[in-house]
Amino acid sequence: MSSKSYQDITRSVSASLAKLRADIPQTTRAFSALAQAATAEGALDKKTKELIAMALAVGARCDACVGFHAQALVKLGTSRAELEETLGMAIYMGGGPSLMYAAEALSAYEEFGGQTSLTEAASGG
Repeated sequence: MSSKSYQDITRSVSASLAKLRADIPQTTRAFSALAQAATAEGALDKKTKELIAMALAVGARCDACVGFHAQALVKLGTSRAELEETLGMAIYMGGGPSLMYAAEALSAYEEFGGQTSLTEAASGG
């Protein structure tokens, strides 16, 4: 069992983030807007999105991220089995995708016949 207290980690990081928000409000507001847009209900529900975030947090080895996403998953009623399967995928992938690989993944999806973006569809591309 870990000797880390994720409750302590998230409390400490939250306090530090409050200072950072005061020092660079425009940047932190933009990040908050990005977070709200990314986590909004859409084709994927909030729980699925949080499970993805947890897998990425594990891959990035981010203690604070793990803490915040664990807290969110509990609030969303995530079962242990759902989390364990997510963690299995994180272990399998061995890290986390970067922006470059995210772009490559989208290209691969389209190459195999997946939907193109609305912008490309409208322009005939």
